[in-house]
Amino acid sequence: MPDRTIDAPTLIYARVAGLGYLIIIVTGIFAEFFVRSSLIVPGDAAATAANIVGSELLFRASIASELVMLTCDVLVALALYVVFRGVDKSLALLAAFFRLAHAAIVGVNLLNTYVPLLLLGDATYLTVFDPGQLHALALLALEAHSFGYLIGLVFFGFHCLVLGYLVFKSGYVPRVLGVLLIFASVGYLVDSFSRTLLSSYPEYEAILTGVVFVPAFIAEVSFCLWLLLKGIDVPGPKELPAGGHR
Repeated sequence: MPDRTIDAPTLIYARVAGLGYLIIIVTGIFAEFFVRSSLIVPGDAAATAANIVGSELLFRASIASELVMLTCDVLVALALYVVFRGVDKSLALLAAFFRLAHAAIVGVNLLNTYVPLLLLGDATYLTVFDPGQLHALALLALEAHSFGYLIGLVFFGFHCLVLGYLVFKSGYVPRVLGVLLIFASVGYLVDSFSRTLLSSYPEYEAILTGVVFVPAFIAEVSFCLWLLLKGIDVPGPKELPAGGHR
């Protein structure tokens, strides 16, 4: 078993991880499911452009929320490393690296959501394009964003896999949460590689999205709430037998 001695600051890191995770979940759902899914009309560039122009502030708010999400991702990566380094320092560092790689990719990919704002603006250099071309390019940028997000989810999937193992082995977080995180990671990876490898992916999208979203949502919300409300329960030094390890 790992060294289960833990100090007060580490307990604080657990709460920070839980709060950061909650902010990530809320901002991510707002940006992807509340804003983009309501404004983007698949296959209809003109309607999508009209929606973005008509709700520009809302569209910009989705970008801002993702910036908050990515900032919290960095904080959560650090906090989770501190919480689980006592289980396996190398794996805790690997999990942090995977999460930071995910955040970096998603951050760069966020540029694709700024492109429609530029294309649908009133800059004079855009007059060389007709409106239909501008609308098509804006939708293309948003499609590229969805695939860029997909690349980031590969790294996030591996993060969840390593984190799930650390949770399972820790002894101070319910093992079921580790199993859920591992199951969620498999869903992320299967969906990401299916989108990449299958030209017929749209035929299975509804099924695969359900297989990914439901387990991932349950796993991440449960883990988030455990860290935030329960924290981590690790016996102090006085409870450890001679030698400091179980």
